[in-house]
Amino acid sequence: QAQLVESGGGLVQTGDSLRLSCAASGPTRGAYTMAWFRQAPGKEREFVAAITPLDSTELYADSVKGRFTISRDNVQSTVFLEMNSLKSEDTATYYCAVARRYTMSRWGQDYDDWGQGTQVTVSS
Repeated sequence: QAQLVESGGGLVQTGDSLRLSCAASGPTRGAYTMAWFRQAPGKEREFVAAITPLDSTELYADSVKGRFTISRDNVQSTVFLEMNSLKSEDTATYYCAVARRYTMSRWGQDYDDWGQGTQVTVSS
């Protein structure tokens, strides 16, 4: 029932930075764990980062840890993904997701609502 809208994707060069945003509306806004996943052509969707409500605990995939930072604005029910030192391997469609509970899961099946995605292309 929640609506998630991603924005901020685009075409960048290796080493550049990009900031993605996901605005949530509906019954899940500001209440549950929010996360980012990504999917490259011909690949399965993979976990990128997540942030829990209340304590804002951050979780990252090993491939992005140290380069990406997830944060949230609970008043605006928005989650962000700051991506630094981008590599060609980061090229994918990035999806925002919401789990209707407190979770530290990296598993897509634990998330209930998904956005339509925003494309990130990193050229080398």
